[in-house]
Amino acid sequence: MIINKYVKVYSKFLHTSLASELEYKANIIIDLITAILSLVGSIFLLSIFFQSTETIGGWEFEQALIIQGIYTILNGITNTWFNPNLTEIVKHIREGTLDFVLLKPIDSQFFISFKKINPSGLLEIIVGFSLLLYCIRINQININLSFLFQFLITITCSICILYSLWFFISTTTIWFVKTWNATEVLRSFLYLGRFPLNSFSFYLRIFFSIFIPIAFITSIPSEIFLGLAQKWKIILELIISGIFLYFSRRFWIFALKFYSSASS
Repeated sequence: MIINKYVKVYSKFLHTSLASELEYKANIIIDLITAILSLVGSIFLLSIFFQSTETIGGWEFEQALIIQGIYTILNGITNTWFNPNLTEIVKHIREGTLDFVLLKPIDSQFFISFKKINPSGLLEIIVGFSLLLYCIRINQININLSFLFQFLITITCSICILYSLWFFISTTTIWFVKTWNATEVLRSFLYLGRFPLNSFSFYLRIFFSIFIPIAFITSIPSEIFLGLAQKWKIILELIISGIFLYFSRRFWIFALKFYSSASS
């Protein structure tokens, strides 16, 4: 079975990355402290905006913490999988090692996207989920199967959109080697995802819904917690994530046609 093959390969990737990280066990404590301090700093910054008002875009401070928790989870996923892998595409192209990737009996996009895992990002994911559990308690949110199902769908779609955005930019290194600035711009835009979408102007909401869909990445999963998410939004997020995944795949195949082998 093809699925079993990829599961076995990924388990090897995971084992190798964990073994490498555990060589320096003190880093785990440092990474955990860093993740906590980063979250505390973000919450403190968020609290500053609420000093002169009780709501921002119709969201109270306790509700806005949900967005912060989801952002922390997604940022942890980025640091665990996307950042350590997709930034390596530049190295593969510069050193010609992409040739070896393309010759392997495994899908090149899968290899490029999941070869490395940064376990320290998992700590940030745990911290994010811990904040969400706290938000569930202070907002008195009832947990049921419908809630869990909708949250699972929306957070999965958010991950797919986030991955596609990173992969689009990373793939352009086949033409433009220096794309670091572009990834930093993307990080800056995604950084705004910590705040309620309704706190921005109308035109910015349109921009963050169509061109860089921050609205789908953080806001819709957050609305699930408060029972504010409408079914058409969830369906639209499913469609958007599918479109992004499809075109990221097609763009990779298209870009490989312009790749010049190191041996050619």
